[in-house]
Amino acid sequence: MTQAERIAIFEKLPVKRAVLKQILPAIASQVIMLIYNLADTYFVGRLNDPRQTAGMTAAASSLILITAIANLFGVGGGSVMGRFLGRRDSASARDTAAAAFYGALASSVALCAGYYALAGPILRLCGATPDIWDSAYGYAVWVMVIGGPAAVMSAMMANLIRAEGGANVASLGLSAGGVLNIVLDPLFTLPAFLGKGAVGAGMATAIANWAVFLFFLVYVTVRRGQGIIDLHPAHCRRGLVHLKSVLAVGFPSAVQYLLTAVAVSAQMHFVSRYDAAALAALGIVKKLDMVPLYCALGVSAGLLPLLSYTYAAGQHRRFREALGYGVTIAVGFSLLCVAAYELFAPFFVSLFIGDPLTQRYGAAFLRLMVIAMPMMSVCNPLIISFQAVGRVRESLVCSLLRKGVLDIPFLFIMDSVWPLYGCMLVQPMVDAISMAAALVCYRRIAGETKGDDRI
Repeated sequence: MTQAERIAIFEKLPVKRAVLKQILPAIASQVIMLIYNLADTYFVGRLNDPRQTAGMTAAASSLILITAIANLFGVGGGSVMGRFLGRRDSASARDTAAAAFYGALASSVALCAGYYALAGPILRLCGATPDIWDSAYGYAVWVMVIGGPAAVMSAMMANLIRAEGGANVASLGLSAGGVLNIVLDPLFTLPAFLGKGAVGAGMATAIANWAVFLFFLVYVTVRRGQGIIDLHPAHCRRGLVHLKSVLAVGFPSAVQYLLTAVAVSAQMHFVSRYDAAALAALGIVKKLDMVPLYCALGVSAGLLPLLSYTYAAGQHRRFREALGYGVTIAVGFSLLCVAAYELFAPFFVSLFIGDPLTQRYGAAFLRLMVIAMPMMSVCNPLIISFQAVGRVRESLVCSLLRKGVLDIPFLFIMDSVWPLYGCMLVQPMVDAISMAAALVCYRRIAGETKGDDRI
């Protein structure tokens, strides 16, 4: 996208149209990613073996580490790039993108190598008991170790491509990978084909992630010199001066996801003390919970470059209107999910597994956890808005409240008050507190810029 095209979208287009132009491709790609996440669980669930589903569930919390590294460089790089572009400094934006790319590449390789060395103790902490060990370990090795670097780089590059105005390209790459995963899932998972169960689902995901990374790599290579992103090492060397800003902005998001991994692992560990059916049910509910979550993440990802650009350009009224419209969309969709899940919880769980005990657990869990969805849909875009303007402290505080500081103490308390089922109320409690903190922080920031519009 040229500078003139960026100005037309980010500065001149009516706010609602600009927001939709940014968030709809991001939501579409999130929907495809959601579908392939659900497909993993669906096809493994067709085996009607709770141990296979429980194995995937135990390994799933480790996958959050991938998102943490991707956001460290992707959210941070996208925010810094957006602000440079808002100030018409294309050279610094280009250098920032290259530094973020190589930083993410090195970090992803280190993460996956470290995970391979420590996979045993990590999976045991996540609730991988001996009866589900083979499924958990096999799935984790394929997704985290073999496909992990590609997953990190795909998510990170999608953020950079959105920051330069390529929301449709980012959506296309992620969506194509999701479709490929859906096609491969039954081939690798079901007994009629390769019959590898949960391990086969991991193989399909790893192959799809590498396909997406290669697509983005070819895209930026072919367009070298035409767009902002240029991966020549010379740009990386010059961009090192901006890497501190990238890491500072991306750090709260990375910390939130790292602590999410800890919190989810703790919840899995608590639930695994009961039986495999309960753990399998939690895994299914976590996937259903992704429906409104991925909508909120799509809204947030689409808003980030627009918010960064408009803030740097001094268009603070446009910033506030764009954020408000995005939050309205996310909350509205989450409320629809609340109604559907509360009314039809047994039906939704039964789509993924036929085991009656797992279905009973899942329906009860879903009706409790669904309460958090509207609050989460407010909190995520607000945290992204703090990152968009470089407000590290506010972003970090809200991220820590949402994941890490409160989860584990609340798990002990709620599990003692209401064994097993009390664990499902922890997320609504945490999201209520973090949403309140995010609203207070946002009111302060909005008040500081209320009289400072250039439009």
